[in-house]
Amino acid sequence: MTTLTTHTIESAPAASKPLLEGSVKAFGMLPNLHGVLASSPQALEGYQILHKLFGETSFDAEELTVVWQGINVEHGCHYCVPAHTGIAHSMKVAPELTEALRNQESMPTAKLQALLDMTLIIVRNRGNVTQEELNKFYEAGYGEQQVLEIILGLAQKVISNYTNHIGNTPVDDAFAQFAWTKK
Repeated sequence: MTTLTTHTIESAPAASKPLLEGSVKAFGMLPNLHGVLASSPQALEGYQILHKLFGETSFDAEELTVVWQGINVEHGCHYCVPAHTGIAHSMKVAPELTEALRNQESMPTAKLQALLDMTLIIVRNRGNVTQEELNKFYEAGYGEQQVLEIILGLAQKVISNYTNHIGNTPVDDAFAQFAWTKK
C-alpha cells in the first residue's frame, strides 16, 4: 500500500500554509485530502480553484452531487465518496439521491439519470462521446455548457481521487460515519 504525507499547517511547505489556513476557514477543519495535496502548493491551489469554479457552474446541489459522486464511485475513491456524502447532506441533498449514487442505483429523475449517464460516458471513454450520446443528453434538458462543466468537475475529481488512491488518504473523522467501499 502506498502513502503520501498528510501535512498539518505547521508541517506543510511555506507556500501551502495560507492555502491550508483557507481550508480550515472554509470547512471548519483541515481535510486530510488538503493535507496530502499540501506537499505541492500548486496541486493544492489547483484543486481548490477547480473546486470553487465547479461549485459556481450552472449545476444545482443535486446535479453537483451527481457529477462528483458519479465520478467518485466510478473511480472507487474511499475518501471522496464519504466526504461528498457529508457535503451533500450539508447542501440539503436528499439522502435517497446520495445513497442511490453510492450504491450505483438509478437516479430519481430522468434528467439526473441523463447527467449521470453522460458523466460516466465521459469518464469511461476518456471524453470520446458520440453525437447520439450528446443528443440524448441535450434532449434531457442540458447543453454544451453542461458538457464542459462535467469536464471541469472531472478535472477536480481526477486530482482528488488519484491523490487519495496513491496517498491512501485517511477519511476525516467528520466523514467516518459515511465510510464506503466499492461493490
